[in-house]
Amino acid sequence: MELEKLLKEHFGYQRFKTGQKEVITSILSGQHTLAMLPTGTGKSLCYQLPGLLLNGQILIVSPLLSLMQDQVEQFKRFGEKRVIALNSFLSGQERQDAFNHLNEYKFIFTSPEMLKIPSILRKLQELTIALFVVDEAHCISQWGFDFRPDYSKLGEIRKKFGNPLTLALTATATTKVREDIIGSLDLEEVVKIESTIDRPNIGFYVKELDDFRDKQATILDLVANLKMPGIIYFSSKKVAEHMALVLTEKGICQAMAYHGGLDQNTRILIQQQFIYGQLDVICATSAFGMGINKENVRFIIHYHMPMQIESYLQEIGRAGRDGEPSIAILLYTRGDEQLPLQLAESELPSELQIDWLFKSNEEKILKDGKVTLNRELMNLGGFSEIQWRIVEDFVNNSSVETINYEQIQITIKEFVKERLATKKNNIFRMKTWIESNTCRREQILRYFDETLHEVVNPCCDICGIQLNDYQRIHSSNIPSEKVTEQTWKDYLAKILINSELRE
Repeated sequence: MELEKLLKEHFGYQRFKTGQKEVITSILSGQHTLAMLPTGTGKSLCYQLPGLLLNGQILIVSPLLSLMQDQVEQFKRFGEKRVIALNSFLSGQERQDAFNHLNEYKFIFTSPEMLKIPSILRKLQELTIALFVVDEAHCISQWGFDFRPDYSKLGEIRKKFGNPLTLALTATATTKVREDIIGSLDLEEVVKIESTIDRPNIGFYVKELDDFRDKQATILDLVANLKMPGIIYFSSKKVAEHMALVLTEKGICQAMAYHGGLDQNTRILIQQQFIYGQLDVICATSAFGMGINKENVRFIIHYHMPMQIESYLQEIGRAGRDGEPSIAILLYTRGDEQLPLQLAESELPSELQIDWLFKSNEEKILKDGKVTLNRELMNLGGFSEIQWRIVEDFVNNSSVETINYEQIQITIKEFVKERLATKKNNIFRMKTWIESNTCRREQILRYFDETLHEVVNPCCDICGIQLNDYQRIHSSNIPSEKVTEQTWKDYLAKILINSELRE
């Protein structure tokens, strides 16, 4: 079997990227595989190509609806029509039609939450699952930066499918998280293919600024001069929208905002415009970028401080997929860590919410000695969807069925306390990296238990990287006034001063 020939014939590529061939060879030899490959090296090919050769369906578990849709569209662009995503975007009739013809699909995407629905699980059990793929596998581990309770149940789901051949994929997992992935999926013998997380063609640059007005003006200056296209990441939908508006109104570039608050059709339209060069810059929250195959992104700018090194690496990894020099710029003002700390706390149910749920509603949730949750209490208690899922997970977990009512409450509180401590540690580790005066690349590699074997040049601002090397030779869109002057600050202040910068 000549894999390169199949690669060219079905996908149009001349050669494999880092780690792809090793992972594909492992899968085709029938070995469970854990693959940690850098963001931007085409992890999806690691199940796309084997899927053409294996007899049976390829079931891919994915954490995000947008990521599933992106992957489905990518398959169709390669001419593969036997692909479907089982998710909430399907209407009732579309879902029924899909179930009636499920065996006709080769690649089936779904979420761990959908696999909890008995009717869907039964339909999938009727198929021959040739390969069980867990994408973004770090979501399995409590120590992973994007832990999802439903992901931790995938080991049980896998058993219900008869322990099929399994591929776990991630771009950013520490040694501890990788061990958790293997244990949770109950993979006794597994081939580990762990490529370096380093992307030498991406330079690191951290710029400390005085305040948000200075930060806004710097964004405008950078975008006016840097090679395009690019992505600017924000932790606030409102700030993303404002910056996209300002960049466009001032004629610096064609920009649009992208975030989870947009409807699906709008998101798809913006993605397509960016992919095909109709947009120069996307002002986005973390909802943007996963699964989007655009090779020539030249810069990534972080307006807000990322919550951890892992998510930061994922986001900057969307640059330079063509191997050409690209730059990752992080803008920092003192106190920026307060926003990620607030976001970390908001993702978890508070002690007050937990006490209210269990102490004030005992008669509603404790029946015949069993704890059951009514989703009406979610709204009454001000729980977000994520917060409620955490509570539901502990209540519905069979391992705590025999524990008394009070013990369930204590267990949830202990988990929240431990999880919040982990998130805070990640935030302050990110802050330490920002404030450090030693090589940024070397520090990141050390965090993932890697060593910098070869000098990378250009590397980072600590090692002397120059932003001029990433600028356009001719910047025809630069406005007549210098964007760093007070006029910019005054203009931005008028737009932003009455707006909430944090949600």
